[in-house]
Amino acid sequence: MRADTITKQFGPVSALNGISLTLARGEILGVLGDNGAGKSTLMKILTGYQPQTSGRLFIHGQETALRSVDHARSLGIECVYQDLALANSLTIYHNMFLNREILYPAPFRLLNNRAMRKRAAECLEEIGVSVPSVDVEVGALSGGQRQAIAIARAVNSKARILLLDEPLAAMGAREAGLIIDLIMRLKSEGDLSIVMIMHNYAQTLDIADRIMLMQRGQVTYENHAKSTSVEELMSIVRREYRALRADTLA
Repeated sequence: MRADTITKQFGPVSALNGISLTLARGEILGVLGDNGAGKSTLMKILTGYQPQTSGRLFIHGQETALRSVDHARSLGIECVYQDLALANSLTIYHNMFLNREILYPAPFRLLNNRAMRKRAAECLEEIGVSVPSVDVEVGALSGGQRQAIAIARAVNSKARILLLDEPLAAMGAREAGLIIDLIMRLKSEGDLSIVMIMHNYAQTLDIADRIMLMQRGQVTYENHAKSTSVEELMSIVRREYRALRADTLA
């Protein structure tokens, strides 16, 4: 995936100002930034939820105008948002196939629960997600397990590009470790490219291959994670904060 000088205007407000992004096959890109930096807007454009005002997107090497979320999904782009979009009262396997249910052939067109249950269990085993049973309701799971199910659902849909919106938000160390292990296992398979929208600098540097810092709708820093430190990122953020404060007081 490649984004070239993407802009997004909401009336007189500029949410994105010439954002460029590259994502190689099998790479994890961590996108950092405070609230209002433009991260969510960028994610919505990359997933077909809303179009950019200007700029170009290249998916699998081809320039593409994403028409909708379904169009993006047809190209192998999946997103796991913070709210996870899981149905608490449904089983794990029903959530794994939510809006993508396996049906018996015509004329019956009934849910093939046996096939969905079998495929859900196989998928979770393949990527190393441990649950008591795929028959358990999602509402009974921990936060880390729920996040793992949401990620597994995206992987099960043959995602080639996976966008994760704050995948470790509000998690303790143990649950965050579960998700980090899952992300690293997916990376080790080599074909899945991942974009993580994050706030936690230290966690991002531990997981990502490259990081990109966004401020006020622009990319202000980009580098390999191994060549970056939390202190360096904090220095950039403090410098921006002081500049904004000086402008406000001037």
